[in-house]
Amino acid sequence: MSGFENYSREAQQIEHEIETKGVILDIDWGDAAQVRELARQAFDCKIGAIDCEPDEPADRARVELFGLAQLMLTVMKESANADIHTHGGAAWKAFAKALWAEHDLRQGNATTAPKPGIR
Repeated sequence: MSGFENYSREAQQIEHEIETKGVILDIDWGDAAQVRELARQAFDCKIGAIDCEPDEPADRARVELFGLAQLMLTVMKESANADIHTHGGAAWKAFAKALWAEHDLRQGNATTAPKPGIR
């Protein structure tokens, strides 16, 4: 990517949107079980599937939240490639931790080692 990117500002904006979606979905980012269920839904969500159609406001917010997670990972990857340390806030960290745990479970290698994007 060429030009100047303000990764910190982008991460803050994405974090704000993640928090907003969390309010819409009544997510308690401190409730690990609830956030882990959301991570499961993110992995299971396939656009076009009956349970992942954004035809209701809450469903739309959930699908947008999943997209925001992908966007945050992209910002972090790009900032890392530019040797810039970027991280999200509490909501992102809770969701990222749950996403990595779900990923590891599905890959058959559950671990407690910290993952990128989580401090």
